[in-house]
Amino acid sequence: MRYLVSRLTPLLATLALLMGTPVQAKPLIYCAEASPEGFDPGLWDSAGTNNVNRQLFQGLLGFKRGGTELEAKLASSWQISKDAKVYTFTLRRGVHFHRTPWFTPTRDFNADDVLFTFGRLTQAQHPYNQAFPATFVLPQNMGLGDMLAAIDKLDDHTVRFTLKQPNVAFLPYFAMVFAGMQSAEYGAQLLREGQASRINNYPIGTGPYRFVSYKKDEAVRLEANPDYWGRKQQTDKLIFLISPDANVRVQKLFAGECQITAPVRDNDLQAIAARKDLLLMKTQALNISYLAYNMKRGPTAKREVREALDIALDRNAIFKALFPRGDALQAVSAFPPGIPGYNRKLKNEYDPARAKRLLAQAGYPNGFELSLWALPIVRPTNPNGQLLAQMIQQDWAKVGVTAKIKTYEWGEYLRRANNGEHDVYMSGWSGETGDADEFLTPNLTCAASPAGYKFCNAEFDHLVGEARGMTDTPRRLQHYEKAQAIFKRERPWITLAHSTVYIPMKQDVKGFAMAPNGGVDFENVYR
Repeated sequence: MRYLVSRLTPLLATLALLMGTPVQAKPLIYCAEASPEGFDPGLWDSAGTNNVNRQLFQGLLGFKRGGTELEAKLASSWQISKDAKVYTFTLRRGVHFHRTPWFTPTRDFNADDVLFTFGRLTQAQHPYNQAFPATFVLPQNMGLGDMLAAIDKLDDHTVRFTLKQPNVAFLPYFAMVFAGMQSAEYGAQLLREGQASRINNYPIGTGPYRFVSYKKDEAVRLEANPDYWGRKQQTDKLIFLISPDANVRVQKLFAGECQITAPVRDNDLQAIAARKDLLLMKTQALNISYLAYNMKRGPTAKREVREALDIALDRNAIFKALFPRGDALQAVSAFPPGIPGYNRKLKNEYDPARAKRLLAQAGYPNGFELSLWALPIVRPTNPNGQLLAQMIQQDWAKVGVTAKIKTYEWGEYLRRANNGEHDVYMSGWSGETGDADEFLTPNLTCAASPAGYKFCNAEFDHLVGEARGMTDTPRRLQHYEKAQAIFKRERPWITLAHSTVYIPMKQDVKGFAMAPNGGVDFENVYR
């Protein structure tokens, strides 16, 4: 069994291309862990949905395959002012939106599409948002609308973004899935037809693949975009086969029903490693799993209760059960220790006796009852939500807290959590940029908690906000360390794990590279 990061293109395929002989295209099937919530990239921030939309949409920038370095996509070049307040993009020419049975573009991608895309993401009164009211989760959580002073079309192929305050972390936003460019012409057509909501069901992007069909809990079918501005794809049909059960995904891989799968669990690795027809790729991902408290109501609104529930957990026992290979890290802070600005002074604690004292101080000497939501899908940082919930339930019972375990179908789980129906729920986050701001701003600032169910702390917000505008890197990192100290003191999360991500695939899959967030990009991937 070999662990690979990259592989050379096979000699025969290379010779065939050089000789002009067409290589027989084969469909590529990816066994996905969950159905996408929709196909309007700004509306969603779950990993499974982003994996699909990443094939259809592109931002002005992208991340170079397998890393966090930025590269040109729909912008051919860009300039940043010295004060990090003005970002100017020159747009790529000759980019076509998808042609489909429901839309035929009459022009190429231009500045109007940038204004349409970011207008929707940042302006509640935008005409399209009036016709199709929507919550753009990640842009809202990042406070994107409040950051912008203006978006200006300088000409058909030049766009300028002006910020109210300096932001040295702003450029990577243009490479994130939510910033995938939408067609203003398609939006105008949907408005004329009175069908604005169809933008979430019948997507039109510029990516290497275009949408064909979707059947919930079964499959998403895509095909190569014949008008793609980049290299012609050697995969003509790309299929996301929805398989929520981790065991089923592995069996489908073994049977050849899919050629690559969503990340697998530790206890699947031995069987996969024994297969000579498979390759196994891995990366220590930029990720975290955690339990999030309801900060607005009930006992968890009290800091002492949150700390008590945290220090009542036996993390060592949990890790032995969930990560038997021992290659996951216990999470202490809000982002992995490899990211600059990590506060290494912070520690986890296991002290049930002190947990009981804290509960008594908070007014709960006899404990209380709460709901604990178990993650309904498998994630590398949380491979078994039910087992984790049961172990937490046992630990909390020892300090007098009764946890009632609940779970829901994935889409319902996310919807209810966003509505604040939880007491404690399991969640997680994966980063793409390698910057602390990507973990802190969209998850822990007040912009991410408009209804008050999540963390909101003025001192924390001030530190993170100032850090975004600092070009002095040492000072910026010091601000992040101070912000993490507040995070650990206030305990909005019970931090759990940073994991290694393993993705297995058939030997004949070529061109695939692991992303730092464990996501998948099938551009120029083929069999």
